[in-house]
Amino acid sequence: MQLGFIGLGAMGRPMAEHLLRAGHELSVWSRRPESAAALIEQGAQWYASPAEVARHAEIVCTNVTGSADVEGLAFGSEGLAAGLAPGSLHVDFSTIAPSAARHIAARYAATGVDFVDAPVSGGSGGAQSATLSIMWGGESALAARLQSVFGVLGKTIVRVGETGAGQVTKACNQMVMVAAIEAAAEAALLATAAGVDFSKVRAAMLHGSAGSRVLDVFGGRMAMKDFRRGVEARLHHKDYALLMDEAARIGAPLPVSGAVAQQLNSLMSRGWGTDDTSSLLRVLEAGCGTDPAR
Repeated sequence: MQLGFIGLGAMGRPMAEHLLRAGHELSVWSRRPESAAALIEQGAQWYASPAEVARHAEIVCTNVTGSADVEGLAFGSEGLAAGLAPGSLHVDFSTIAPSAARHIAARYAATGVDFVDAPVSGGSGGAQSATLSIMWGGESALAARLQSVFGVLGKTIVRVGETGAGQVTKACNQMVMVAAIEAAAEAALLATAAGVDFSKVRAAMLHGSAGSRVLDVFGGRMAMKDFRRGVEARLHHKDYALLMDEAARIGAPLPVSGAVAQQLNSLMSRGWGTDDTSSLLRVLEAGCGTDPAR
């Protein structure tokens, strides 16, 4: 297929590489041309604007940071809408507000273009190994057409409903995951305060009913006091803002998530947004007077 891809960061670049290796023709654009250099060496074609990418693609994929970024790519000056022909498709892998996904879809529909919100879970490791979980919302009739893209990128592919449903699912995913990171941080704090080595506590928990990937990965960083690498906390903070806004809009009470959101706010205020989300332990340590830098 003739595909476009915009958003060549830690997630987008390996995803685009997988599509190239699968035999698809790929058109790319980036605000920083150097981020596309490796893809161009592998056979991708560079174009000067999103509109030009769209003119050379039947499906354009995007993977950027937030709602405003996706809307700007779609409808800004020389945006995708200026180049997408009727019957073409914009697949967005970003994590954005469900309402934004629905708004974008409605604007595209007026020109005969389809929009699918398809946020992913699995991190950069999942992007590199093509084992992402893809949760998408859009017309069910698009499933067969999307399989040639999704099947290259992910291991678990679920259509969860109409446009916006993918983003609701991603919000639920982030809600559970980050709440578990906070729970692991509180377990680490309790163990240390009680004079017990958290690394040993974690080793025991990993083989019990509390065992999880979050405890393994993020709990491991807490045990090692290594907060520099991993998932930048600012991204989880952004995701939590989206889900709390959606909950407020529809009147869904989320008491645990509300508390976690406050902890993320505190993390950001301390300047740790570019560190790993396991830094939630540092927030707790700072609150009880221990040294968060140790």
